[in-house]
Amino acid sequence: MIEPLWQWVVHDSQGRVLAGPAAPAFSSRFDAEVWLGERWRTLAAGGAAQAQLCHAGQAVGSPVPLQARA
Repeated sequence: MIEPLWQWVVHDSQGRVLAGPAAPAFSSRFDAEVWLGERWRTLAAGGAAQAQLCHAGQAVGSPVPLQARA
């Protein structure tokens, strides 16, 4: 069995972790990225400013901004 190691940590504009519904954990980075791609607008509407992908609890890459570009 593959353990889910990929998860998004979602932050507000002040850098605080949002306490709302947690992002699910995924067994692949691809699945985690697809999930964010499908839900980023909903997250942004709920006050999220950025999302940080983590693998086994460690940040991977740069945070992803969740605001639509003008």
